[in-house]
Amino acid sequence: MADAPVSPSLASAEADDAPLFAPRKQIYPQAVKGRLRTIKWIVLLVTLGIYYLVPFIRWDRGPNAPDQAVLVDLANGRFYFFFIEIWPQEVYYITGLLVLAALTLFLMNAVAGRVWCGYLCPQTVWTDLFYAVERWIEGDRRERMLKDREKLTLKVAAQKGLKHFIWLMIAWWTGGAWVLYFADAPTLVYELATFQAPMIAYMWIGILTFTTYTLAGFMREQVCTYMCPWPRIQAALTDEYALNVTYRYDRGEPRGSMKKNEVLKLQGLPAGDCIDCNQCVNVCPTGVDIRKGLQMDCIQCGLCIDACNAVMEKIDRPLNLIAYDTEMNVKARMEGRPEVRRIVRPRTLFYAGIIAIVGATMIGSLAMRQSIYLSVMHDRNPLFVRLSDGSIRNGFTVRVANKNLDERTYALTVDGLPNAKLDIVGGEIDQQGRIVVRVGPDQTLEARVLVSSEGSDVPSSTDIHFTLTDLATGDTSRMNDHFKAP
Repeated sequence: MADAPVSPSLASAEADDAPLFAPRKQIYPQAVKGRLRTIKWIVLLVTLGIYYLVPFIRWDRGPNAPDQAVLVDLANGRFYFFFIEIWPQEVYYITGLLVLAALTLFLMNAVAGRVWCGYLCPQTVWTDLFYAVERWIEGDRRERMLKDREKLTLKVAAQKGLKHFIWLMIAWWTGGAWVLYFADAPTLVYELATFQAPMIAYMWIGILTFTTYTLAGFMREQVCTYMCPWPRIQAALTDEYALNVTYRYDRGEPRGSMKKNEVLKLQGLPAGDCIDCNQCVNVCPTGVDIRKGLQMDCIQCGLCIDACNAVMEKIDRPLNLIAYDTEMNVKARMEGRPEVRRIVRPRTLFYAGIIAIVGATMIGSLAMRQSIYLSVMHDRNPLFVRLSDGSIRNGFTVRVANKNLDERTYALTVDGLPNAKLDIVGGEIDQQGRIVVRVGPDQTLEARVLVSSEGSDVPSSTDIHFTLTDLATGDTSRMNDHFKAP
């Protein structure tokens, strides 16, 4: 007799009580064709194409700047992304990107559960690629199972050797592509090939080669089940309206062989559309039986949907016995109530709204940001010095950043302190008596500045304002500080 369907809520409870680790059972996923499998192939090709090829895209930024479109320049503290250049002082943009990524993940989860895990997660993408190589060399599910059970022959050993060699090459190029984001890609490729690259590059290639080969080649579903925290977190971020890969037991049960169910139907007895062929289990990359309900191991890739639809077509029954659906809709159909699909709801609107606000804020900040940057730091000890004429002097360290790709000349002024006198150590004064500093392209300059009051009658703390003006464009940057006195 077929197993009774298990409610997703009960399955989740059972999954919560599962051990944190269990010996791995070898899984042999079967190849499948269908709409969702095609989408996964497209996602795989696009994401891997981006990862491997982006370091070689060129972007002309003019003289004195790298021409790699995407570059993390750790030596100079820069991050380049096409026309965007991020300085260390602008690390909040990276924070914003991380916030956007998290919120996007939350939104995807609210709409369709672990759809990220099933289609876009790097572990899923590289594991899919490794599976494709394995099937190409060793054959599909049944052939691989037979080869692993039988005595090792020279032919099988050669096939496995070739498989592992290709796996290692994919893993090696994965590590190699990663380090190309941190240096000029064509130059680094040449240096790596001629063994002239820095040792740190070889170390990171080795580390990522090992991790990719191990995680995608051997650990596979263990990563998704035991190592990744997301299956445990996402349960707190979802609700009853989130679409998940669902076995519609309202039309699938009671399940049994095709002949048995046909006999039951002729007798007027209940008979479901599920013929217990186990194709949904055979194609699952984590070995889940979706007919037992939503489980923590399920990555929502939808391959069971394609496998089941292929069987339904052959036996001339309606498609989507397994589909993206909700447990609430399954129960509604069993009770004769209409289905409810609410992708647009407060939860998704909240996530989408926050994403829009954060994204708009970052775009607006990028559009309005200036090409100059000024920071001022007051001397800690002493806070002030009384000069022989009775006036008070404060010392400051001024840092000027020129984000342009050519040398710029800036004028530095101070206001807020009556009759203030401004001097700069090692600086120059132009014909108009202004203190000027010259900063090279894409560089910073640090200088010591002295601010003095002409009288001794000065409050113990006075707000002052430093202004840096680009003499070529008129752009300004202001920074506030305090003038200290007895």
